[in-house]
Amino acid sequence: MADITISAFKWVPPFAQGLVRDLRVRWALEEAGLPYRTRLLGPGDNKSADYRNWQPFEQVPAFREAGGCELFESGAIVYHIAQRSEALGPRDAEGQARMVTWMFAALNTIEPYVSNLATIDLFCPNEAWAKERRPAVVEMLLGRLRTLSAQLEGREYLENRFTAADLLMTTVLRGLRHTDIVKGFPVLETYRLRCEARPAFGKALADQMSVFAQNTPAAA
Repeated sequence: MADITISAFKWVPPFAQGLVRDLRVRWALEEAGLPYRTRLLGPGDNKSADYRNWQPFEQVPAFREAGGCELFESGAIVYHIAQRSEALGPRDAEGQARMVTWMFAALNTIEPYVSNLATIDLFCPNEAWAKERRPAVVEMLLGRLRTLSAQLEGREYLENRFTAADLLMTTVLRGLRHTDIVKGFPVLETYRLRCEARPAFGKALADQMSVFAQNTPAAA
């Protein structure tokens, strides 16, 4: 029986399906070969006192292991899993440190720019301020992606093998799937597709999407 439980939403709108951050944890667990169960949250379940004791910001995923280890924040959870599995990262201290550097780069240097654009495009597309702000947001994002593309030129992964850093970076780049921006960087598009071709990613995505399919709200 699995001794790991993660939280996930029963359903989200189509634009968010395949992007909810429990995908990161599912993918890491699949790469590590660690079985897990899911605690599915329906409307309002994430606001209960019980869940807020586990995830104070009412988000997913949260993570629990038999024996009492409880975590939240997808990056921290992925790092915890990577520490347990050579499939997700090197064992030497220098290799681990470089992996962590790229994990922080994905979440702190690239993702905020991706999130800014997604907020404008998906939540506020008709707002005057969003239309005015969007060109500058795109330009700042392109600057980050140019640097990332240059770092990946001639490389298959961020380091000399697939690690948890590539897992996080790929999920960050997927946040731009509503645009053609990543396709404008052939190096990044090839990198994203290479990572998404991993069997563990396919399994994780299929498992997340099957939950949404099973819990699609009935038409009004």
